[in-house]
Amino acid sequence: MTTSRDTVYPLAFPKGVKYLCELCQKPATKICERCRVTYYCDNEHQHTDWYGIHEKICQSLIPLRIPLPFLPSEEERKKRDDDLRIKKLQLIEYTRSISQRYLFEGDYQRAIPGAMTSLKFVIELFGIKSVDLVPSYLILGEASQGLGNLSQAQEYLSQAEWTVIKSSDCPLPILSKLYRNIAMLQIAKGDFDQALRNLANDIYYASEEFGTENFQVSGGYFLIANIFFRQGKMDIADSLYRQVVNMWHSHLTQVVEKKTEISELDTILGKKDDDDRDSESLELASEAEAKKVLYSIYEIRRNESTLDDAELTKIEHCLSMVHFLSKEYDKVKNYSDLLESKSDLNDAIRANLTRINNFIKMK
Repeated sequence: MTTSRDTVYPLAFPKGVKYLCELCQKPATKICERCRVTYYCDNEHQHTDWYGIHEKICQSLIPLRIPLPFLPSEEERKKRDDDLRIKKLQLIEYTRSISQRYLFEGDYQRAIPGAMTSLKFVIELFGIKSVDLVPSYLILGEASQGLGNLSQAQEYLSQAEWTVIKSSDCPLPILSKLYRNIAMLQIAKGDFDQALRNLANDIYYASEEFGTENFQVSGGYFLIANIFFRQGKMDIADSLYRQVVNMWHSHLTQVVEKKTEISELDTILGKKDDDDRDSESLELASEAEAKKVLYSIYEIRRNESTLDDAELTKIEHCLSMVHFLSKEYDKVKNYSDLLESKSDLNDAIRANLTRINNFIKMK
């Protein structure tokens, strides 16, 4: 509901000052009542931004957007600038992570505000030609594709590709993600041959950066498997799905083992699991990606005419670990009960489940 406190009047702005909408850059007529440093053109864009990202970062924006007082000491000014730079970098990483999670969850509209916010802070820090803009462009492109706006998605991808071309030293993870997103758009258009070529590039660059068996390479294999699945080439798709599951199973097992190893020491020291988002966990985006990929493969496996019990068990174990790392302990119990009811469950998985359940009991 519009109130006098959240309405602004452009004619009342100081001469030469223009406040623009956070999402569309049109002249603003509204202001966030809480932080009073963020502006919008209408109620709809304010609502979209609030539920997409602003609710989570509202107060964090205040020190980054208010006029800065004069400091007489160069040392004080340098320290303040360094502190602000660190805060902006942290905000870029956080907003992208939130947006990426929404993408994996299929909530494309909510992914846009965080990506737009990250884009603005990257421009402030690095300029409009920086390759650091590319991850934000890719999120916006994928969100546009998810919303069915393929022309807008193509525009964002073109901006990302042009930025990479003009860059003399583009990081390999960015190259990998660029080729993956181009392939995703080509899949949406039905151009599977070209998509496969770009996914090969995605896997190459990801493997160069992370190693051939790293879970961060699995996204490319998963998309290739989906193409072959749609084309009815089940033997190839089956092999690739197994590879994806193996990558995630290896990674999740390592993370869970590290997390449960330190739990006893944390308990002695009085540190609670909710004190912070500890390092031995999954990033928000990785957590959402794991759920999306593993549940997709799980559904495919469960609908096969001949069930592969060993493969189903491995996927169910992966899902139990993902839900454990995201602290969804009720779902952990469901999968744990399912797995422990199997007479042929191997010792390694059984031991892992015991560690998980002991950890949960300690909390």
